[in-house]
Amino acid sequence: MQEFSCKKSLFQKILAEKIKEIRLRQNKSISLISAEIGMTKSMWADMEKGIKDPQISTLKRMSEGMNIKLSELIAICENELGNDFLLTE
Repeated sequence: MQEFSCKKSLFQKILAEKIKEIRLRQNKSISLISAEIGMTKSMWADMEKGIKDPQISTLKRMSEGMNIKLSELIAICENELGNDFLLTE
């Protein structure tokens, strides 16, 4: 169970980094992007800090705000984590 928790934390960290990276590349503020999808600024900021463990529905809304598919966001994270990383192992 501890290994799963560690892998989950690593995935959450990479997800947070990629969300922030994509938002900044698009030149959007947290205020703007969170307002576009009806999310509080603090929730978006917490996601970027890796504090929140997002639900799929939240990630879908966030990916829509960044104009990418949820599958693309997950693929970006998987690519960063490498082929040996399996969250479900």
